[in-house]
Amino acid sequence: MFGKALGIDGAELRPLEPWRAEEFFAHMERGRDFIGQHIGFADAAKDLPSARDLLQSYAEKAAADTGRIFGIWLDDVLVGGVLVRVMDVRQARAEVGCWLEPAAVGKGLVTRAATLLVDHLIRGRGVHRVEWLVSSANAPSIAVARRLGMTRDGVLRSYSTHRGVRQDVEVWSVLAPEWESR
Repeated sequence: MFGKALGIDGAELRPLEPWRAEEFFAHMERGRDFIGQHIGFADAAKDLPSARDLLQSYAEKAAADTGRIFGIWLDDVLVGGVLVRVMDVRQARAEVGCWLEPAAVGKGLVTRAATLLVDHLIRGRGVHRVEWLVSSANAPSIAVARRLGMTRDGVLRSYSTHRGVRQDVEVWSVLAPEWESR
């Protein structure tokens, strides 16, 4: 099985595939309130069938080369992940994101996993622009974008609705030459 060590004892990045739906759903149950504060991902996996459907949609994106999803395991327990939400190979552009359950916060897992993902996209796939879209209220995710060396491109005011509340969304990005020179 494919796995990439994250440089933290017991931490590994692995593909998150549909056959892992039960494990993924159990993870969402543990972190649902925390994860769902800023992103709809937790609400999309509300039960085992919808968790399986979510992972299947990313398997289909992987097959079409338009997205991917990876889990972060700590001591063989799924605790979070990173994903390529959207990828446009012809435009050499991708949007990445992350999530983490509370027990795994503060260990550097997301930053390390996102670094591997961005590096793969730029060096391995030839992506020129990697974007990070984040609610303006999600300070931990904004901090990850900063640690990745991303630049804040701007704010999309009142851009989306999350749990019935309009939210501003910040757009952060890193370009291939910036990534290569960091």
